[in-house]
Amino acid sequence: MSSSTNDCIKFMLDIKDKNIFFKDQYYKFIQGKKFKIFEAVLVQPACPFCGSIDLLHNGRYKTDIRYITANASFPVIIRLFKQRVLCRDCNHRSMAQTNLVKKYCFISNASKLKVLSALTEDRSMTSIAREHNVSVNTVQRVLASCSHRFLDGFDHLPEHLAFDEFKGVDRQLHFICLDGEKHEVIQILRTRYKKTLLKYFGRFSLEARENVKTVTMDLNFYYQGIVRACFLNAKIVIDRFHMVQMLTRSFNSLRVKVMKQFKKNTRSYQLLKAPWKLYLKKYDDLEKNHPRYNGHYKDSLTQEQVVNEGISANPVLSASYELMHKTLITFRKNGQAILNGTTSIYSNGCLEGFNRKIKQIERTAYGYSNYINLLTRIRLEENKVKEKEPSNLLIA
Repeated sequence: MSSSTNDCIKFMLDIKDKNIFFKDQYYKFIQGKKFKIFEAVLVQPACPFCGSIDLLHNGRYKTDIRYITANASFPVIIRLFKQRVLCRDCNHRSMAQTNLVKKYCFISNASKLKVLSALTEDRSMTSIAREHNVSVNTVQRVLASCSHRFLDGFDHLPEHLAFDEFKGVDRQLHFICLDGEKHEVIQILRTRYKKTLLKYFGRFSLEARENVKTVTMDLNFYYQGIVRACFLNAKIVIDRFHMVQMLTRSFNSLRVKVMKQFKKNTRSYQLLKAPWKLYLKKYDDLEKNHPRYNGHYKDSLTQEQVVNEGISANPVLSASYELMHKTLITFRKNGQAILNGTTSIYSNGCLEGFNRKIKQIERTAYGYSNYINLLTRIRLEENKVKEKEPSNLLIA
């Protein structure tokens, strides 16, 4: 094959190794699948031990390297013939090596980087493997090869933290901590036990822990103990969403309890069951002027009339609609944290959104049985690893 054709193939495949020379290209069926084969020779210009160019050629070693392709219907294989040589000066035997592929491996580094890029998207490993002409085990090995990239130091913590948990491997609850300003993951721990969290945050320097100004969380009580023990200068901020959620759950549980006291075919039962969303709506936003017919209670009522008649079915329900006692008792116990939540600009909204992304990752994979793989996939999809960051990600 001419030099121009060799250069053209190397340009097309984006191969820059000067020691690789392409000599042929053709299509071939392998196990019933059509492959595009590029034959090439990898020469050894000098001895890797002494640098001598006085070499005795001693045959070639054939290896089929899986390479990236623009058309998944025709996978690409580079059939590379590596020269074996004997150095006449130092008498060492060696084989030509290239940065196209790692030693003793048949998957090109370019293919691994492409797989790594695909792992940052919400896709299953099976579809990634099928598209890139590799096995699912290869995709898993690429995922495992970059898990060490997410080891964090213990000399810095952001000023604003957010605590929460999510269900992961074996339906266990894992702890997650985010930067409240940049919305970046600080750490994900296998468990959310108090002992584990105290041990983890205790590894940070005193200066790093004193740098934390606020910690946003839900109404989980022992998180507050962890904050008081580890972050001496931090304010505890109860997330506003969880305040509202607790109020609505309290009222809903009471509404259902009162509703079940009536028979299912009664008007009071239907008024409390069917329009349940109206009881959670702001009273000023209820429709007050235009009644609408509803087949459940067979009457034309405005939204305001529905709510007023519904809560009048029970005096306790009516009082709770104005003032939810149990929830307010809980709020009173966390008074300062609740007040901080009403005035602070920080919330757990970023963390709740990130937990939604984690649920989607698990749903796409039909769950994970390996915690490290789940953790690595979360961090990859967080776009911590950019496609431009190169092959050192694939070094074990």
